[in-house]
Amino acid sequence: MLKFLALLFVLALSVEAGLRGAASSPAGLLLVMNKDEQTLGVIDFDAARPMESIPITGITGHEVAAAPDGNRAFVPIYGNSGVGHPGTDGSTLVVIDLSTRKTLQIIDFGHGVRPHCVVFGPKDGLLYVTTELDNSVTMIDPKTLKIVGSIPTGQAESHMVALSHDGRFGYTSNVGAGTVSVLDLAARKTKTVIPVAQHIQRISITPDDRWVFTSDTEKPRLAVIDTVKGAVDRWITLPSPGYGTGVTADGKWLLVAMPQADGVAVVDLATFQVVKTISVGKSPQEVLVRPDGKVAYVSCNVNHQISAIQLSDWSVKSIEAGKGADGLAWAK
Repeated sequence: MLKFLALLFVLALSVEAGLRGAASSPAGLLLVMNKDEQTLGVIDFDAARPMESIPITGITGHEVAAAPDGNRAFVPIYGNSGVGHPGTDGSTLVVIDLSTRKTLQIIDFGHGVRPHCVVFGPKDGLLYVTTELDNSVTMIDPKTLKIVGSIPTGQAESHMVALSHDGRFGYTSNVGAGTVSVLDLAARKTKTVIPVAQHIQRISITPDDRWVFTSDTEKPRLAVIDTVKGAVDRWITLPSPGYGTGVTADGKWLLVAMPQADGVAVVDLATFQVVKTISVGKSPQEVLVRPDGKVAYVSCNVNHQISAIQLSDWSVKSIEAGKGADGLAWAK
């Protein structure tokens, strides 16, 4: 009888552990653009599958966005060079059906524009794509997959874009120009251009739309832009030059990838001070905070990994990715 009760106790613990594991397993797909092998990696945590690789037509895609319904992914084909460097000029955007893992359509911009960053409008549902060589951001209707307009940035090398959560404004990091363009999305025009530094990269915005962040790539500092004043409000000193950034959903923390240090700086947004540095994989690039606010994913393109930072205790787990892991997206 005692053995039977002991067995029941062990089984109950196993079931409870299984339920806890199921509850903590995120329902969704982590997408990673593996630019050095021209594939889109798909990691299905819910099904506990190893990463699948979807071939991407064109050389080379850097970034990826997932549709709000989680059914499709969008990969702009930038070209075979880095921003500001000579090379081919991409002119297409690949649309992937995530249910079949196949290319659904290729959208052609008609000429070389080096399309790069792609994000969904939080209010209008349009797809916004930076089109660097046109000094603009192009809008695409995700239902018809047609180009429906563009917004001039007034600056060269508009590489990345972040949109305000109220759907009113866009902010582009203009790399070589060292500026941030503020775009009026409804009027489809440039509202203002903010001088920042000699050379900047990446951009992010807080959930309350008050602060925008971009990295000075030549100095270990991060610009904090006051969106009300439309100017750089202050600088955050970093242990090493920064790159991609990501803000937690509660607006408490800012995570800054530092490629040269193989680390991520954690900034307390109450004080705008770095309070922790976390070791991750080699050459961290992009930071993506999962929608449930529990994990931040950091693409590390040299050792082909994604570092998953548990935001509850700052512990790190490694996830295998493809060569040149770069852009990240979450498909729910």
